Amino acid sequence: MAKRVVIADDESIIRLDLKEILEDDGYLVVAEAARGDEALTLIREHRPDLALLDIKMPGLDGIEVAREVADLGIAVVLLTAFSQRSLIESARDAGVVAYLVKPFRSSEILPKLAAILDPTSASVTPSHAPLADDKIETRELVRRAKERLMLERGLDEPSAFDVIQQSAMRARTRMRDVAEQILHGDFVG
Repeated sequence: MAKRVVIADDESIIRLDLKEILEDDGYLVVAEAARGDEALTLIREHRPDLALLDIKMPGLDGIEVAREVADLGIAVVLLTAFSQRSLIESARDAGVVAYLVKPFRSSEILPKLAAILDPTSASVTPSHAPLADDKIETRELVRRAKERLMLERGLDEPSAFDVIQQSAMRARTRMRDVAEQILHGDFVG
């Protein structure tokens, strides 16, 4: 039976991309929302297996929605362009099982979602630890890349982060990939 999903993101293109990726892999997208308060209503109404929530939305943010549905037994995954420690800790405290950093690729998100929804599957690792390790490694790469940009270009920390984030969004790749380019001296942005 297809896993049921609610997608909530204030950017329609993100919702469209996610819906296509998920439906092509056999998921059933039962509802979409552009606002957190709409997402909360739809999650309560449809009781999906999975809720993909943008961290920053009008109405309620993804963490607030996650907190509200924590008792429903729904796997909540946050979509974010941010990897700030305080957000990660708040998300964990709200019962979020994972987060995906935008922009993302189907080759990245599908195995992670499969591991979250079916941790006993033989084709995936039964622990979420590799997901956490990957995020920690990504944060470290981005931190080092920011430091390099700050040193080489005289940027402050928020500006260096913006360079990485905007470059990733323009190239439709991960911030991790941009950070690796910066650290290997291949970055031209």
